Amino acid sequence: MCLKGKKAFCAIIVFMNIPITQSKSWQKLQNDLKETSFFEQGTDYQYLAILKKTPVGNYLYLPYGPVFQDKTGFKHALTSIQTIAKQNKAIFIRIEPQDPKATSYLPKNSVKTKDLDPKDTWVLDLTQDQATIISNFSQGTRTRYNNYAKKGLVVESTKDTDEIKHLVDLQNKIYRTKKLNAFSENYLKTELMQPFAMLYLVKYQPKEPTTDENLPATGQILAASLFFDYQGTRYYMQSAADGDYKRLPATVALLTTAIFDAKAKGLKTFDFWGIAPDGASKNHPWYGFTEFKKSFGGSALHYAGTYDLVLNSFKYRLYKIFRSVNRLLH
Repeated sequence: MCLKGKKAFCAIIVFMNIPITQSKSWQKLQNDLKETSFFEQGTDYQYLAILKKTPVGNYLYLPYGPVFQDKTGFKHALTSIQTIAKQNKAIFIRIEPQDPKATSYLPKNSVKTKDLDPKDTWVLDLTQDQATIISNFSQGTRTRYNNYAKKGLVVESTKDTDEIKHLVDLQNKIYRTKKLNAFSENYLKTELMQPFAMLYLVKYQPKEPTTDENLPATGQILAASLFFDYQGTRYYMQSAADGDYKRLPATVALLTTAIFDAKAKGLKTFDFWGIAPDGASKNHPWYGFTEFKKSFGGSALHYAGTYDLVLNSFKYRLYKIFRSVNRLLH
């Protein structure tokens, strides 16, 4: 939809594929999380920058941003964000432009850093008819999809924030094993409160009672995930499944339901949110779930990656030292 008297901005909306993390909707989430953020639009760019504070100094983070129309738009975006950076005494600006061409536009003060949001992702075209989508599943995924209901799995979706406890419990169980930090319950609840979010739960609900001790209790939640819908795309976000019951296809039940619900809603794309890079070995930590995501059919998208635009070299070096020490201690 075009805004009256804003022909240039109308052209941006048509031209640009704006990720949810660079939207006003994402800014509202940041506001609800009590984060300081800055949203700016020009005739050839758009960005959302989040102010991050560290003991060494502030920096600005643009998750999957800025969004820009061309090289000139990219330069305009950087000029704008540097003004905000100086006003907030930021020592660097962390950008993640999705357009790979951005790497050829980067200024001399840019430094490649560890990717935060995935540089590579996997997407499924939902404009295909359902039969075609199913035919492109791998044989194993297709079998699990056809059989999950027979195995007593039921998938439900909800906006009830009290139900987020199931995702929290499943994530904590996984993350304790892998010694990783899970998202807080407050953070996940705040996400679910956003208009774009929906929680999906997979419950074990067999039609016949069972005494098999290797099966979960009736009513037990086996998988949970948050999905975000924005501008025709459904994003597969925070997720977890109970590893004690791997022979039950809970994750396949969850994903196929979310995929076909999104299609029925009229969404065009399903974004699986992150895979290992092309040619990654079986030792890559993302190899397993990458193969799983690819089993649903689809194609890869490759972004530019994460870069820091350094504004204060001395404090940036201190920040890097601080981060290294902090990782060692934790």
